[in-house]
Amino acid sequence: MSQPPYVFKCQLYDLTGVPPERQKIMVKGGLLKDDADWATLGVKEGQKLMMMGTADEIVKAPEKGPVFMEDLPEEEQVVAVGHSAGLFNLGNTCYMNSTIQCLHSVPELKSALVKYPSERRSDLDQTSHMLTAATRELFNELDKSVKPVAPMQFWMVLRKKYPQFGQLHNGTFMQQDAEECWTQLLYTLSQSLRSPSPSESLDTVKALFGIELVSRIHCQESGEESSETESVYSLKCHISQEVNHLHEGLKHGLKSELEKASPSLGRSAIYLKESRINALPRYLTVQFVRFFWKRESNQKAKILRKVDYPLELDVYDFCSDDLHKKLEAPRQSLRDEESKKLGLKANEKSSGSKDNDVKMTDAEGSSNGSGESSKATSEEGGSSDRESHLTGIYDLVAVLTHKGRSADSGHYVAWVKQENGKWIEFDDDNPIPQREDDITKLSGGGDWHMAYICMYKARAVPM
Repeated sequence: MSQPPYVFKCQLYDLTGVPPERQKIMVKGGLLKDDADWATLGVKEGQKLMMMGTADEIVKAPEKGPVFMEDLPEEEQVVAVGHSAGLFNLGNTCYMNSTIQCLHSVPELKSALVKYPSERRSDLDQTSHMLTAATRELFNELDKSVKPVAPMQFWMVLRKKYPQFGQLHNGTFMQQDAEECWTQLLYTLSQSLRSPSPSESLDTVKALFGIELVSRIHCQESGEESSETESVYSLKCHISQEVNHLHEGLKHGLKSELEKASPSLGRSAIYLKESRINALPRYLTVQFVRFFWKRESNQKAKILRKVDYPLELDVYDFCSDDLHKKLEAPRQSLRDEESKKLGLKANEKSSGSKDNDVKMTDAEGSSNGSGESSKATSEEGGSSDRESHLTGIYDLVAVLTHKGRSADSGHYVAWVKQENGKWIEFDDDNPIPQREDDITKLSGGGDWHMAYICMYKARAVPM
């Protein structure tokens, strides 16, 4: 009785096979705690106690001896660790490291790079070819390595292609803007990973990241109106006093004012441009417009305002009427699927919309699996029986954050969701596991890491 109850539980484990953490021992109408004081419990000689709990199975001797992780080949170690390697900082290169880690998480981009030929195409300049090949080699190294990788070759070629990333200050390389690095790298890959022949309209980067916008441009003063279509690689979340959530910022980002010459007025006038999404990508990139040029200090200043963003983003409200029609059947299919998981009966209406679904697949627009337009699908010679269709609903898979007060200083970090569903913070050469709850706390409002770029992956349904 001089020993704590935990020792008593260990003796019971020896007798019964029930581990201490599974034992429930009733004393005085309550449970016996591991560190309780026997003297205060008033246990008497010969008193019976009741213990409840499940015994462990009898442990069998292992058929194979233990294999330590460090003895495994490095590629198997990567699988065991559950995430790829970190990247050494080569001197203010965290902007580049965080961009690479986010884009490295896109399996379809990796597959396209694996197929990229070693010989340069005649229509592609030498530095674009070198940067694409260096990206392929670096992605390959990250997948095979557990130890941090030094992206020396990639960095040298990046500076050759885009000399602004080689700017020096007092003999050291300057911090750069991660969004600029992201944009330039994707632009280069869009040139090199597209099919050279006009008969094939394969454009990998556009299919993965391209957002088609249709815009109405209206001048209130003259009544002139026109429309235009453009392809962009990200949506902008504009931050103002009214913006507290990503949804509100995106709404602001799709409206803008521009000044241009008005033919009917014979002078320049203000036009209102309102955009809608007309084709969706596989991966939707959102940039938080946090930096602006401050004339007084002659640098990019930062808006620190807190802007919340969700783990699941629905962009249906920002889509054109044409795209709304194409999204209806896949969205209904997704709702039915989720209802089934919850054990509910699928919406009665969906059984009547089978013919509709067939028509939808035949005349599918940008909601097909590749995110390309219906024209591209028909050129490929029709669609397969069950094609994957986008729903307008996206899941967060990567966040690039910035900590500090200016774009050209501070520190950039990538937070990436792994294939096993776990989140890893890639702080240069140091990968740190994180909880999903912590990912949405990167929304700003102070000097902590705040989201600068978010990447969402499309939720698709086979139809």
